[in-house]
Amino acid sequence: FTFPLQLISNLFQTSNIIQANNKAYRAPSISLNISINNTKMKFTSALSLMMVGSAAAFAPSPVSLRSSSALSMADGEVTPLRIGTRGSPLALAQAYETRKRLIENFPELEEDGAIEICVMKTQGDMILDKSLMELGGKGLFTKELDVALLGDEVDICVHSMKDVPTWLPDGTVLPCNLPREQTNDAFITANNEIKTIADLPDGSVIGTASLRRQSQLLAQNPTFKCVNFRGNVQTRLRKLDDNVVDATLLAIAGLKRMDMQDCATAVLDWSEMLPAVAQGAIGIQCRSDDEQSLKYIAALNCMDTHVCVNCERSFLEALDGNCKTPIAGQAKIVDGKIVFKGLIAMPDGSVKFETESTGEIADAVEIGRKAGEELKAQAGDKFFEMMVEMSPQQVLGQITK
Repeated sequence: FTFPLQLISNLFQTSNIIQANNKAYRAPSISLNISINNTKMKFTSALSLMMVGSAAAFAPSPVSLRSSSALSMADGEVTPLRIGTRGSPLALAQAYETRKRLIENFPELEEDGAIEICVMKTQGDMILDKSLMELGGKGLFTKELDVALLGDEVDICVHSMKDVPTWLPDGTVLPCNLPREQTNDAFITANNEIKTIADLPDGSVIGTASLRRQSQLLAQNPTFKCVNFRGNVQTRLRKLDDNVVDATLLAIAGLKRMDMQDCATAVLDWSEMLPAVAQGAIGIQCRSDDEQSLKYIAALNCMDTHVCVNCERSFLEALDGNCKTPIAGQAKIVDGKIVFKGLIAMPDGSVKFETESTGEIADAVEIGRKAGEELKAQAGDKFFEMMVEMSPQQVLGQITK
């Protein structure tokens, strides 16, 4: 058989000591049963996955990780609930958080083999030397999971909601959001001596793959140089420690889910850096006719999170947002009302349009839609035509690191 070295190299490292932002973390040794192309292998190794702190959250024993091929179960064995996920440390942390919550709500799923984690690579994971905009933006981190779900290779898919397009493939639904983590962005410098964006000297180089972050950074200081910064959290922090850039920004939610929040120099208020639509939220998707999976994930849904995420995604859908347009949007429930704030901007931060609205929770989707339509009217057709016409090189105006 052909051995997928890249998959195994993503899972194992020679040392279980992990460096992140000049801090050392130790990952536990875990026994893995891996089935790849129907060939079963067993490994015992330090499962770093470039993983930090929260490795304990993902240490059920034994852990069964699979490629995207369908399961073949022996007669008499329990047919497992198959969870589809990307293979990054953060994605796996989210998949194992889902597993933990499923077991808490359905004790029968604690039985060995009752839940399997099915790891698969997406286009967005495999091509790291291009910006998301150059790759086409929508669905880069979900398409392969959609295909596996519709092909009955997995039963549910766990997503970072900010990666999920506003449309879903026919035959699938996304009725569940886990309780939301803090949505703000974290500001990170290598030595923690510079505490705020305002403290960065003119001409500072900031690593980010996000046009949303770039536009808000350049609006604060047009002399900043934003460079394309792709890869998982640990890869980005390593580049920061190697002095590739002076600073970077990451979602504090992802850092918290991997017990890496100590890497953050500061957590930015919405007024300084408005987060992405659905940032900090985990979504669980399944087939629309899969009654068993629907039952399982219905028990995990956090309605407050679901309402806010639906409001934000309605805003994004109204704008027909893509990776060429810097868009930010956040909703929260305050005193029984839903409060929404959104913005769109030019990539260089020279032009920015903002909106705020408050209304009844039952009207969340409509509030998001109207906010999107309001900004669309403020910006005018010319603004969006420019976004469509600009080449990736014109929009980025930057180098890839």
